[in-house]
Amino acid sequence: MTTEEAARVRPGHPAERDEQDERNGQEGRDEPDEQDEQGGQEYDVFARLCPSRDVFAELADKWSMLILMSLLGCGPQRFSELQRGVGGVSRKMLTQSLRNLERSGLVLRTVFPETPPRVVYDLLPLGRELAELLAPVGRWAEHRAGRMVVAREEFDAAHGED
Repeated sequence: MTTEEAARVRPGHPAERDEQDERNGQEGRDEPDEQDEQGGQEYDVFARLCPSRDVFAELADKWSMLILMSLLGCGPQRFSELQRGVGGVSRKMLTQSLRNLERSGLVLRTVFPETPPRVVYDLLPLGRELAELLAPVGRWAEHRAGRMVVAREEFDAAHGED
């Protein structure tokens, strides 16, 4: 089920109203249900063009959540420590992910004026808040991975997939 389909089964959900408004030529007239913490713009991750959907997609990439959880669990780290801690991430992808997390206000990059320069990455308050929410998801994945592997194998066997 896609997120848009999920939104359709939630009566009165803002994304559902967006579709109805488009059909009725009244796009954007209803106010969304939730406001940003700052009291400004209102966001809805189920709405097709909402900026929160981009934020959600960026965080759901292959490395961002692992980087945030590593910084939460191990504290401030240098680039090489993060790369070792997040097994399998290339230098290029770690650099790109850290830059995106820094740009989004989740990670702080501090350069110490030493020779050679020492660079340390740490969580900002927003990043710490998110990492604390992600940590239980990571633990859930660790505890349930065996069941999911078995389910995938059974599915593949039943559907003739490799």
